[in-house]
Amino acid sequence: MKWIIVTGDSRGVGREIVHQILAETDFGVIGISRSSEDAAGELLAIYPDRFKPLSYDLTDVDGIKPLYMEKIRKIGPIYGLVNNSAMAYDDIVSNLNVQQLQTMFQVNVFSAMHLSKYAIRDMLLHKTQGSIVHISSISAHTGYKGLSMYAASKGAMEAFSKNTAREWGSKGIRSNCVVPGFMETSMSTTLTEDQKARIYQRTSLKKETDISSVASTVLFLLSDQAKSITGTTIHVDNGTI
Repeated sequence: MKWIIVTGDSRGVGREIVHQILAETDFGVIGISRSSEDAAGELLAIYPDRFKPLSYDLTDVDGIKPLYMEKIRKIGPIYGLVNNSAMAYDDIVSNLNVQQLQTMFQVNVFSAMHLSKYAIRDMLLHKTQGSIVHISSISAHTGYKGLSMYAASKGAMEAFSKNTAREWGSKGIRSNCVVPGFMETSMSTTLTEDQKARIYQRTSLKKETDISSVASTVLFLLSDQAKSITGTTIHVDNGTI
């Protein structure tokens, strides 16, 4: 069996991605999040041999190597990686706090890059023509007050993805980004209803982005149906303008 790593799998779009992979493919899923093992009961009951939850704090960038060497690679060959886990540090630039900024970049950028590093090495070892999908954000493409620093972390991953695609395309390894619009997730709970309404008015469909639609797009990019798609970003954002 080949495996797909999904970070931030315990809730929101990450959990939906895991559900769709397990329900619609033959791949196994390695879920990584701080609460992955605690939230795994339902999926383990249905897919005891195809779902492996690992609890890990992605702010610990230096621990990614032992995580891979001691746990992930022993599970089986890696076919895919979905870098979904993210934390938001929302504030205006004049209030920038370096410690909070560093913590956000550790999760959103540095750990995602390190996981990509070991996923690619695993694909090369097993001669796997695999797929990497990074979950970006619409904030990297259009401005929102208070999100400049978060948007910068997502913009960094989009640039990383495009160049990764160029580096490893000759080995059949693909790298793409999915750019969701604003969704009803734990990261949006701090927004008031009025703030949400103003955000949704900037979209063509005038409503929040559907989580299952985002997950379905990720599943498509992981599949052979997307075997000629790499180095690109796909917007699932209700037509944000």
